[in-house]
Formats: sequence, C-alpha cells, structure tokens
Amino acid sequence: MAALEEEFTLSTVVLNAGPDGLLGVEPSNKTDQFLVTDRGRTVVLYKVSDQKPLGSWSVKQGQTITCPAVCNFQTGEYIVVHDNKVLRIWNNEDVNLEKVFKATLSAEVYRIHSIQGTEPWVLFKEGAVRGLEALLAEPQQKIETVISDGEVIKWTKFFMVYRHPTVIFVTEKHGKYFAYVQMCKSYNFTKYTLILGQEEKSIIPNFTAHVDRKFICLMSLCCDGCIYETLIPIYSSDTAKDHRLVSSLLLKTVVTGTTGNVVGLTTLDSDHVAVLGPPLPISKECISIWNIKFQTLQTSKELPQGTSGQLWYYGEHLFMLHGKFLTVIPYKCEVSSLAGALGKLKHDQNQDIQSMPHFANWETSQEFELGSYNSEQSRKMLRRKKMETHLQSEGPASEQLLSVIKKASEKHIEVELRKFLAKWTPDFHSIIGDLITGLLGRCKADPSFYPRNCLMQLIQTRVLSYSLCPGLMEIALEQTDVQMLQLCLQQFPDIPESVTCACLKVFLSDTVQDEKMEEQPKILQNGFSREDSSCSNCNQELNKKPQGASNTTTSCPVTLKRAALLNAILHSAYSETFLLSHLKDIPAKHITLFLQYLYFLYLKCSGNATMTLPGIHPPTLSQIMDWICLLLDANFTVVLMIPEAKRLLINLYKFVKSQISVYSELNKIEVSFRELQKLNQEKKNRDLYSIEVLELF
Repeated sequence: MAALEEEFTLSTVVLNAGPDGLLGVEPSNKTDQFLVTDRGRTVVLYKVSDQKPLGSWSVKQGQTITCPAVCNFQTGEYIVVHDNKVLRIWNNEDVNLEKVFKATLSAEVYRIHSIQGTEPWVLFKEGAVRGLEALLAEPQQKIETVISDGEVIKWTKFFMVYRHPTVIFVTEKHGKYFAYVQMCKSYNFTKYTLILGQEEKSIIPNFTAHVDRKFICLMSLCCDGCIYETLIPIYSSDTAKDHRLVSSLLLKTVVTGTTGNVVGLTTLDSDHVAVLGPPLPISKECISIWNIKFQTLQTSKELPQGTSGQLWYYGEHLFMLHGKFLTVIPYKCEVSSLAGALGKLKHDQNQDIQSMPHFANWETSQEFELGSYNSEQSRKMLRRKKMETHLQSEGPASEQLLSVIKKASEKHIEVELRKFLAKWTPDFHSIIGDLITGLLGRCKADPSFYPRNCLMQLIQTRVLSYSLCPGLMEIALEQTDVQMLQLCLQQFPDIPESVTCACLKVFLSDTVQDEKMEEQPKILQNGFSREDSSCSNCNQELNKKPQGASNTTTSCPVTLKRAALLNAILHSAYSETFLLSHLKDIPAKHITLFLQYLYFLYLKCSGNATMTLPGIHPPTLSQIMDWICLLLDANFTVVLMIPEAKRLLINLYKFVKSQISVYSELNKIEVSFRELQKLNQEKKNRDLYSIEVLELF
C-alpha cells in the first residue's frame, strides 16, 4: 500500500522556472539538502526539514545556466555548466561564482551525472561520456560524436550496476526513438531502436527507468495515456549491431491522452511508479502512485494550481512545481502484496489511526521499542490498556477545552487553559497545536477577540513553530504586540524573512511606547523574565559604570526595552538573498535609528571584550557587522541622502579603518613572536649561542 502525506512548499519565493519548468533538483552530499537550479542564473541549496535555503549562487548578468547543478559526492563540491561549455566548481564557502574554478570545454554539455560511489560523469550533446577528472585534466580534449546527425537527446539516467557506472540516454530523430547504453569505464555504446507497439506515430513525452538484475527496465508514458515497458540488456555481445526492441503495455490509461497536457513519470521502486497528470479529461492535474505489479491505483492527490510536468524523487520525497512554487510531498510505499494492492491489508491500529490528532506526538514513539516476539505480545497488551485509560482521562479534558475556546470569554479560557497546562506532560504535545489553531480561528472570525495571555502561555510551552501556526505572528503584528513578537522570534526557528522585517518595522516605529512594555510583568522582557535577578538589576548595572565611560563611548540611541526587541531581530535566522528585498521597504528614519543602534553596539564590542550589552543574550560582533552590511546593501543610496546617516557612515568608516590598522600591526607582532619562538627552538636543538636582530616595524 502506498500513501501520499501532506505537501509543503519548499520555496516561498517564485523561482525563475520558465515555461518548461526548472532545470533540475539534485541531492547534496548531506542528508536532507538539495540543489535547485532554475532556468535563469541561480542555484539554491535547500534543507527540506527546515524549508529554508542554506545558500544561493548566481552567474553574472548575460550568462545562462544550461545544465542542472550537481554535487561531487567524493569532494563535497558543487558543479554547474553555463552557456553550454563553461564549467564551474565551488563549495559552500564561496560567494561569487566568477571567482571560483572555471574550465571551458570543447563541446556542449547535456547533463552532469553524479551519484554516491563514483566520480561525476559528463554527458555531451553529441552522446560522448567523460569522467570529470579526465575532463579537468584536459578540458579542450576532442569529444567524439556518438549519435547521428539530427538525433537529439531527450532523456538520460545514471546507474551503478555491479559497481560499474552506467549511463542510458534516449534520443529522437524524425519521430523515431533510440536508446543508448554505456558502461562508462569501457567507452563502448550499445544502440537500440525502440518500437512502441503498433502505433508508429506515438509520441513519447516521458521516460523513467530502474535496474532489474541484468536488465534496465525502461518505461515510457505515451500520447495515449498508457505506460509501456522495454527491457534493455545491460551487457550486449554485439555492440556494433543496431538492436530493435519492442515495448509491451504495462499500465493502461493512467492519464488523459498527453497530446495537450503536461505529464510526468518516475519510478519509486520495482513495484510502484508516480504519475503526474490529469487521470480524466475533465479532472484537475494530480499526482498518483500506481502499483505496476497488480495494475492498481494506490493513492492520488489533486494539484489545483497546475504543474510543469516535472517530477523528481529522492529518498521518500517527491519534488514538483505546484503553480509557481517548488513543492515537496513525502510518500511511503510498503512491500507490494495482493492484499495491499486491493486495499484489504489489515492494520492492528485502525482505531488509533482514526482518532489521531492533527499534530502528531513524536515523543510517544520512544515507548515502543522492539523486543523478543513472546515478550512483545504481553507488552502490547499492557501498553494498549494504559493508552485506553489515558485517552479516556485525557480526551474529554482536551475536547472540553476546545469547546470552551469556541464560546467562552477570554478570562474563562485563560483560567481553563491554566488548569489544563498545570498537569502538562509530554503526551500533550499533540494537543497544543489544536488549541492554538482553535484560538487563532476565533481571532480571525471575531476581531474583538484577542486572548493575549492564553497565546503567550501556549508559546512558552516551546512546542510551537511558525510553520505550525503562521497566523499567530500575523495577528500579533496587527495588534502591535511587541512582547509576543519578541517571544516568537526567540523560540521559532523557521520565521520567513518577510515576517522578520515586519517585526523590525514595528520595533522601530513610534507606536512602541515604554508604558506598553510594562503592561505584563510576567512577559519576557529584554530577553528574560523580570523575576530573574539579572533583569531587575539591568538598569543598576548600566548606571554603575564609571563616569568616564560616557565620554569614550556613544550613548545608546534607544531605550533598554527597545534594544532588547532589536536584539531579538539580530539573533533571528535569515537568508541574505531573501532578506535584502524586504529591507528596502523600511522607512529612512527607521534605517537611520537602527544603524545608530548597531554603531553603538559595534563601539561597545570593539572597546570592551567583556561587553555589557542589553539582554541576557547580547548579539555577537559578527551578527552586528552582518546587519550593518545588510542595511547598507539594501539602502545605501537612501543613507547617503540623509545627513545624520551620512555622518554616521563616515564615523563608522573612520573607526573601521583605524581598527584595520591596529589589527595589521598586531598581526605583524604575532608574526615576529612566531619567528622568535622558531629561533628559540632552533637554539635548543643546536646548543649554539647567537645574537639575532629583528625589526618589528
């Protein structure tokens, strides 16, 4: 039995996919990280579990990426080809692709293949294949032509067959299709002519393949909506002969006739295939999983915003363009059996699955550990009884609280929620999400309803994240609730850059008053609770500084409470590529105020190694400098037009210049001491006396 889980958007930014979709999605050398290449100039590295980009690289204006970026699993470096012949190699530390390794090849590249266990292999448009190491040793080497004139490569895939890298690609010429198979290290091709049943005019828009013992099972999705299978031998005794292979019908009418529709096909395992396309002429596009062993549809999911017809799968994730955004759908395929294919597979926990809450509790899975078969049966019975009694006591309380949230007053909800959280255990993880969803749903339906204290209590359980309740920060921004925004910034690791900038605008705006910050004494302020002794003594510590300190350092341009809010911004996670566009929308006077505060922090960090900055978690020097650079990159023209900001920029320039000079001199002294130490060691080794004169400056 196969199942498609809830999809999620990997990229919230519209990708430059073009009418033909993306160039490709390829795995990285690290688990859960993937390279996404658009049809323009950009390669983005994503981490699927965080749903956020880790890095982005672009070729310069006028250049175009023509081959999907891949990862060299042997070195951890990334490889891409732009303008058909120019090859670039870089790693995570590189920022500018113009400054990384470059090699210009003698022939146009169709695709670079890279998988675990071997070096990357380059497939050229003329059909030749070269290993990356041999190609880099002589980039301008002559590349032979394998395919005939007029043949165009339509699809390719790479396998490891008995530890031998093997490539297969399909070409088209005048409506006829050919398959080429090569064991890469032998440089011998075998050519096959594909014959699709009796329909000579059939169009084959999509291919997929997998290895089954000594054969490559090539599947093709044709214009009649059927999937055909062709068995191609990996080893052929006569490589010079043009073999003819007849395809057989594998699945009938899995999608509507593909003449005018965008479809996709990929193999999940030896028994399951995923198909992208409308199953009926009047239906919407959908993703479906078929069991090819028993000819049955296992599951499907509608995609109302349409797709590009491209489908990739790695591990247990399907990647596709849904509308204009890259979407990931986790899936699971069980071992194929007749009962599972017919949907008659029996599960021991059907009743538990039906009563499963919207937010799963992952911690309870730790209780179910494997043991011997005999002891496991008794453990199952005991656990089932415990769970039944626990659910009987827990279920009514949570359901009652959800009903209270729908109708009761804010004060009554707060009292009931406090009682509910007083007996909080790890088993309640799955209920917190339902509670926050219920509260936010009522807030949207009734604008006058804003249970602030209840929301703060739920946030402080440290169970929530932005992806679980995106409406929470939206409501907090509407209410200008700075304490709630500060708490969310401190605890949510997945906040989008647009929301971070929206919080920054609120923190810098004139609507944030000191009196408003003091309304809730129990709320986290300045990064921690007022009950903490360090918080209550914060003002006293700053006031106890020597009077001379005010003469050497600039006074803080904002209050301590506003500084704590800005510190939460400095600690937040972000991607520079996606943050810069939002920073341009901040008003000029707020940019000036933020730069003044960052300049104040920079002076304190530079003047005192054991700095005393506002908050229990002061920002680091690198964080301060990163944000200064981000603000200047996004608003440099605006800063130059404002006199106050311009003077600030000049002072910052002079201060940084003086520090560079100091660090340069310190570096010279360090080198001199190293030389002295080296000479001292040499003296000990040779037991000789000598006089050495060193010029330090």
